[in-house]
Amino acid sequence: MSIKIKRLFKKLVSYSGIFFFVLAAGMLYWQLRNYSLHDILHAIISIPVLNLAAAGAACLAGYFALALYDYLALNYVGENKKVSWWKWMLAGMLGFAISNNAGHAVVSGGAIRYRLYTRWRIRGGDIVKMLTISGFTYFLGCAAIVVIGYFLIPHDILGAAAGARFGINLLFAFCLAAVLSYFAVTIVFRKKSIKIGQIKFQVPSTKMAATQMLLGMTDSVLAGLVLYFCLIPFVDIPFGVFIGLFVIAQTMGVFSQVPGGIGVFETIFLVALPNTVDKADIFGALLAYRIIYYVLPLIGVGGLFFIYERWLRSQMLRWKEQVKQKLPQIPQLPRRGKKSK
Repeated sequence: MSIKIKRLFKKLVSYSGIFFFVLAAGMLYWQLRNYSLHDILHAIISIPVLNLAAAGAACLAGYFALALYDYLALNYVGENKKVSWWKWMLAGMLGFAISNNAGHAVVSGGAIRYRLYTRWRIRGGDIVKMLTISGFTYFLGCAAIVVIGYFLIPHDILGAAAGARFGINLLFAFCLAAVLSYFAVTIVFRKKSIKIGQIKFQVPSTKMAATQMLLGMTDSVLAGLVLYFCLIPFVDIPFGVFIGLFVIAQTMGVFSQVPGGIGVFETIFLVALPNTVDKADIFGALLAYRIIYYVLPLIGVGGLFFIYERWLRSQMLRWKEQVKQKLPQIPQLPRRGKKSK
């Protein structure tokens, strides 16, 4: 592949997010054209407090599961004993809170992890390995639920949307092949390593691959529960059908390169749910989900990170003062005057 084609491909990938966002925005407008902003706000207010509390609890549990991604990755590189539990929890929650909102997880969430883990004496190469294994953990969980959800979702649920059935079949085949291939690699290349550039990756064991898949599935189910609790006051949908649809919509949002899958995620839900359901209520539930799962964690964990940074700065100033006090005072020599001619 020539350099010009590579540059063109990178530009297409970069601008694909804008394309899918515009497309999703147009579809959202078409779906909600008969509803006013007041209708949507009324739908958000109509969600029972108990449901919002349950959604908040699921969100908290979900971010704890996301933090376990970092713990699993630290175990993979053999540095789990070097980092305290509260540190990997802070790095994991903050990294995912940023990447969930900004998109491009490797760049956004990876940058904050690099800043924190290098401070905690983790080498740069190991951080790259951690980000890679965390990415596979998330993908394995999503792929497994897509495969399961494919059999739970009624085959005519997206029948009204042109090309949707083909897209779902293609996604199912891709996810099934990816899960089987990953486990096959852990069996065939057991205890072997793969070198990519200057970094050598140890092939995970089959046991670790199973742990990755279960953790990724748990994370996706907990994230889905946040929306489910906001949605069920307006629509009666079995959880099995819902979680399959949720992960498919979430995966489509990730592939679209749109930050947080915004617009793409909502469009899939509005198209998939029956026309008898009030679209304003559905969109209101989706907005409540985004506030609980995306905005509030970013504010909360971001506040904890700010407190940690302030505490660390005060500690460094204190250590600096202590070092100054312990150092012996060196008397200053008198300055030599200019010799008179």
